[in-house]
Amino acid sequence: MATLTKNRKKVLEAYDQTKQYNLEEAAGILKKVTTTKFDASVDLDVRLGVDPRKANQMVRGVVTLPHGTGKEVRVLVLCTPDKVKEATEAGADYVGLDDYIDKIKNGWTDIDVIITMPTVMAKVGALGRVLGPRGLMPNPKSGTVTMEVGKAVTEVKAGKIDFKVDKFGIVHASIGKVSFDPIKIVENAKEFISVINKLKPSSAKGTYVKSIGLSTTMSPGIKIDTKSLV
Repeated sequence: MATLTKNRKKVLEAYDQTKQYNLEEAAGILKKVTTTKFDASVDLDVRLGVDPRKANQMVRGVVTLPHGTGKEVRVLVLCTPDKVKEATEAGADYVGLDDYIDKIKNGWTDIDVIITMPTVMAKVGALGRVLGPRGLMPNPKSGTVTMEVGKAVTEVKAGKIDFKVDKFGIVHASIGKVSFDPIKIVENAKEFISVINKLKPSSAKGTYVKSIGLSTTMSPGIKIDTKSLV
């Protein structure tokens, strides 16, 4: 039988893994179960009662977290010359078009979000094989294909994230850092769950939000009582 490490014992003593907690309780437990030396991300996993294989039950959307994610988001704006100043002043890390398209074709993807314009999507679309698997392909539904590139950059930098249910019916998202005050984690989580509830497909039957788990990088998950969020 494997011997429990000191950190593992500390984690197991911090909370009851069989119990469901409300968000406030769970947020307070996070610091006790996080043993990483770095500022770990706080992750929220929401299991939905939908069948992602059916187009009318796909859940996808965007949410602006009130306290951001705590992560420095690297933004690339692919735009025409007349939009360069707008994107740069909004805080974009990289701005250009053909030069960055060539870099991406050669394997460069050292970015977190790409924002572009409808008028240049023909060029950007050719990068689908590179950007698609990495979740970097701009999409009008997530607000990353727009003529208002400056506004889009500002929103992303402020904590706007897009999400999509996976093939198992689960939505995953990072909603902060373990260094956040617990109330900020709670408020970010509530905003995220509120948006998911608003996106409930009319064709989804039965229980929509089946379970919710809160965790940090490399920590066990804390079960959330879904009834406490109603």
